Order: sequence, then structure tokens, then C-alpha cells
Amino acid sequence: MEIDLSRPILERNDTLAAANRVRLAATGTFALDVLASPGAGKTTTILATLAFLGDRFRVAVIEGDIASRVDAEKVKASGIMAVQINTGGACHLEADMVSRALDALPLEELDLVVLENVGNLVCPIEFDLGQSARIVIASVPEGDDKPLKYPSIFAIADAVLLNKVDAAPVFDFDETAFTQGVRNLNGAAPIFRVSAKTGEGIGEWAEWLAERVKAVRAASL
Repeated sequence: MEIDLSRPILERNDTLAAANRVRLAATGTFALDVLASPGAGKTTTILATLAFLGDRFRVAVIEGDIASRVDAEKVKASGIMAVQINTGGACHLEADMVSRALDALPLEELDLVVLENVGNLVCPIEFDLGQSARIVIASVPEGDDKPLKYPSIFAIADAVLLNKVDAAPVFDFDETAFTQGVRNLNGAAPIFRVSAKTGEGIGEWAEWLAERVKAVRAASL
């Protein structure tokens, strides 16, 4: 006899995620789950994106980290509302954690909530948070083989951002191989070439996001 101990945990998480999704839909709030490995540039990309969007949307960020408030403080320093979740060792956010963070936010006053997940390309895949969309950020210094090594996370992405393209001349990065690796797993997700440092490509990606935020807001009216 085999007992899958993960099933009750995932079933409970899915129930809570569904509740989060209903709650967000009721206020017309778009929730973006941002997935990446440590050092890929999640926080800087989020800040560059929100800076481009300016005051078009009312925004808050939920920061997921194993420990510290470093990223939440960066977000707050930019004038953006932020809630910190410290997982205490867990390598991913869970729906219950997000639910409690949403309790601290005025959802009826927000168009967009960005969920910066814990830096990991494996664990977050199994845990639905109630998000409206998931994106994966990969970066040039990590290498072009990420889709081969971590196929599941690229397969579920609604969009893929290739960050730090300004550093491409310094690294032996085969962009064609990277793109083909993503396409072999996911034929629908757009791939955006961006640099959070220089701003390259941020506008195109931000407009893709803006269209989806507006659609969710319109559907709630």
C-alpha cells in the first residue's frame, strides 16, 4: 500500500487558492505570481515594470522570502505598498500565506498585486496561490539550459522574461537554444527580452501585463 502524504496538503492549498481567486475577482484585482531562481532579478524587474506603468494602476507587492525584509524595504522605498512573508524555511509561497497577506491589503483599492515568490524553480510549481497569471524570469548569467533543467516551470508560464540581456556579450549564452527550449515546452507564452538595469524591453512586457490587468478590472465592473 502506498500513501501519498502530499495529497492532503495540496488539496487544502488548492481549496484556499480557489478562495483567494474568488476574493481577488470580486475586487477586480489582478494577481501576478513571479517565479525565478535566486539572483535572476525578480525584485529589480518588478520595480522597473511598476516604474514604467507609473500611476496607471493601484499596486501592492507581496514579498516572499525565507528570511529578512530586504526586498520589501526596497519596494516600500520606491513608494509602493508592500507586505513581507517570511516562510521560515519553506521554499515556496502557499495559498494560506497569501491569504493572510491579502488581509493586510485594501484589495478594493488595488488593481494589481504582485506576488514575488521565493527564489526557486521547483517547489512553487505545485502550489496554486489564486493568481491570475504566472511568469518566469530567467537571466542570461544563469545559462541557456534552464528550460532543459527545469521544464515544468517553463511549461506552466503565461509569459517568460529573459532578463539581463545587456550582459549577453559577457556570457556564453545561446539565445536561440534558450528560446527553442522554452518553445518545446510552451508554445503559447510570449518571451520578452528585458534588462531591468537599462530598461530594455520593459515597456513591451509591461504593456502585455497592463492589458491583462485592465481586462480583469473591466470584468468586475
